[in-house]
This record gives sequence, C-alpha cells and structure tokens, in this order.
Amino acid sequence: MFNEMKMDDQIREPYRALVEWMEASGPEVLEQKRLEAETLFRKIGITFAVYGEGGDPERLIPFDLIPRIFTAGEWRKLERGVKQRARALNTFLYDVYHNAEIIKAGIVPADLVFKNAAFEPAVIGIDPPRKVYSHIVGVDIVRTGPEDFYVLEDNCRTPSGVSYMLENREIMMRMFPDLFKSLRIEPVESYPDMLLKTLKSIAPDKCDRDPNIVVLTPGAMNSAYYEHSFLADQMGVELVEGQDLFVSDGRVYMRTTRGPERVDVIYRRIDDAYIDPLCFRPDSVLGVPGLMNVYRSGGVAICSAPGAGVADDKAIYTYVPDMIRFYLGQEPILNNVPTWKCGKPDDLKYVLENLGELVVKEVHGSGGYGMLVGPASTKEEQVAYAERIKADPGDFIAQPTLALSACPTFVESGIAPRHVDFRPFCLVGDNIRLAPGGLTRVAMREGSLVVNSSQGGGVKDTWIMTD
Repeated sequence: MFNEMKMDDQIREPYRALVEWMEASGPEVLEQKRLEAETLFRKIGITFAVYGEGGDPERLIPFDLIPRIFTAGEWRKLERGVKQRARALNTFLYDVYHNAEIIKAGIVPADLVFKNAAFEPAVIGIDPPRKVYSHIVGVDIVRTGPEDFYVLEDNCRTPSGVSYMLENREIMMRMFPDLFKSLRIEPVESYPDMLLKTLKSIAPDKCDRDPNIVVLTPGAMNSAYYEHSFLADQMGVELVEGQDLFVSDGRVYMRTTRGPERVDVIYRRIDDAYIDPLCFRPDSVLGVPGLMNVYRSGGVAICSAPGAGVADDKAIYTYVPDMIRFYLGQEPILNNVPTWKCGKPDDLKYVLENLGELVVKEVHGSGGYGMLVGPASTKEEQVAYAERIKADPGDFIAQPTLALSACPTFVESGIAPRHVDFRPFCLVGDNIRLAPGGLTRVAMREGSLVVNSSQGGGVKDTWIMTD
C-alpha cells in the first residue's frame, strides 16, 4: 500500500508543511476542529439520502479534516489524462449515434453498444450543440504508487459530488485560514462559473440571446437534491422540476409568476427513462412531455444528452484506451485497471476460479452496490455470487484487488491511513475545462476499499499545490 504522506518513513514533500502544522497543533485542536466541521456541515445542511435502510434517510456525510495533496506535476498529468479521456468518450458517443465507425472497424462489439440498456435509439442521428453528449465527465481515479494512477470507471451521465468538493474547501478555509495563507493552494471556487460558461456555450442555434438555463431535479426526495439546489444557487439559475416546464410551439418554457419564460439549456439531473413520458417511460411524472421533440429539432440543449450513459457502462469502459487510439491517434495518458469481461469464456473461467482474489462488479452497477470484494468476502458469499455470474456472465466484469493508496485520516483512534479514490470533474462545451481539484472519497473503516458515501465512506478536501 502506497502511503501518500510517507515514503520509507520519510514525510513526502507535499505534506511536510501540513505535518508540521498538525504536530504543532496537537490532537486536542484537531478534535476540536473535527467537531467544528461537523457542526458546520449540519448547519449548512450538507446531506445525502439513503433509502430502504430504515430510519432517517438523510445522512451527514463523514468529513475528514486532513486534506489530500497533489503536487503541481501530478495534477498536470491527471489533467491531461482526464481531458484526453473526456474528448475520446464524447467522440465515441457521437460516433455510435451516427456512423458507428468504431463498430465497423471491429474495435467495439456491436452488441455491447446496441443491446446496452443505456443506449437510446431515440437519440440516433441527433446532432447536439458542438457534438457534445457528455458535458460533465467524472473520472474515478485510484493511485497505487508514486507515479501510478489508474482510471477505475467513467461517469458520463450525471456524476455527483462536486458540491462536496466546493463545500469541503469552504469549510477548510474557514477553519484553517493560516494554512491557506502560508501555502500556495490552487482555488476551486471558479467551478460554478466554469459550469455556467460551459452550459451557455452549448445553447442551441435557435437561441438568439443570452441563454436561459435551468437545473432539472427529480425533487427533494432525490439522494443528491442538496447538490442540485447548491449548483443552481451558485450559478444563479432556476432549480425546476418537470411540472415547472412545458412545451409549446417547438420550444420549452418555464412557468413563472411573470408568465412563461423560454428555456434554452436544461442541466438535467434525472435519468433518461424519466425525461419525457412521450418518448421514454409513459408513467414518468418527473419529466416534460414533448421535450425530446424540441431537443431533436434544435430548440433546447440537454446536459448531459440522453443516451450518454452508454459510455460509462463498465463493459464499455474496457475499450476506452482503444477509443483514444482510434479517434485521437494517441496513447492513453491514464491507464485502465486490468479488467476481465465475464462475457468472454476464458475470462469467465478465470474469474470463477479466482473469486477470492478479485473485485467483481455489475456492468450497470453504481454506488458500491452489487459488487463482491473477494478478499473481504466469505466462501458462502463467493458461491452465491458465482451463481449470479453464471446466470448472466455478460452483466459482470472483474478487476484485481488493487492496493489503493492511503492518506492520513483523523479517526477515533487518532490519525491513521485510510484508502482513497479521486473524482475530478471535466466540463466539455466550447472548451474542455477542469477545476484544479476534485472529490477525494475516503473509506473510513480500516482496511475497507469501498469509498462510496452510501456505504459509509467520507470525503476530504483535495489540495493541488502550485509550482
């Protein structure tokens, strides 16, 4: 396990000033700051929801006050790799909904795309503004050594967590102003402005004015509702539900006390199936009847585009390095984690024989659910999971159990290493923009590799140091 703070019992350069400060402060001050941070989270109302487990579904996400630190050089590599990946994924999405050249070339199997539950035939042939389908790409990255970074998965639909990135920084700056004065840390506060610029840049050709932008939410019962309202507030745009919008004369309008207002760009935070009951699920009460007709005719832009989810399928993920080579003529800057596709007979055989050593995931799974962490599982769990795989091999992939890097984390027993991952947020519109930071998620339980908040994981501020 690579400890990001220590190497060969020596404090790594990025962490030296922080360690000196922590040693000078002592555990009592750190505990006081931890309680202060928890109070701030409660006052601000930074929560997420978990349904189906009983009790109050609203949870306070665990916040760790010891930041994760990247050097400027490390960030440059990550930034270039994430931008490269976002460019290739968007080119792939445009391709599969048009000429499907990558499939004709025999690089990506047709069934993997056209029989994918996230593939939307209703989107075939539509040209979204700037040919961009996934406007916010969240790339989950893990580290295993000083120079070793791997992409764990891509999130091309509606990646969440950016509100935590921003609020983590706000709280850290409130609690530790002296640290921010003495250290040169890249700011992340510009993200809402960058997001707004990106959304304005994808306004449809029919928009002849400053675009009117809204954030479309399923409502207050959604697990990420805090983030929806937070981002709308930060951008200064309206937060709406489906019932607040309607279609008339080939345009989308918002109901207001001043009368209807035309809407040009919709940052949607609802799933494809619920966007338009006339096109997708007829029983949806969350979407806007007729929205897809307006989108198809170029009367409104939708961020991210319906059908973008086919690019963050975990089976499609295995082909992203090939996409980079095929579309961009480049070698991947960030490598994938080695992956076995259970739909392949040889891979299936290997996975079933080595379940105790692998991490196995559902192709369409998310949130840390539906996966088997082999080394942490029992024989009974492995036998039961093997039966699930055999019933539908193509629905599973497997990866080695990586020795994820660990960062110092303030836990009940004091400061101890805990495993982390990292999700930067890449914005794609007229330009590709990346705020210098991201969401670091931390597995708060000792030895755990599961960092998802719904599974007990917490969050950290992420510091990118300037040169």
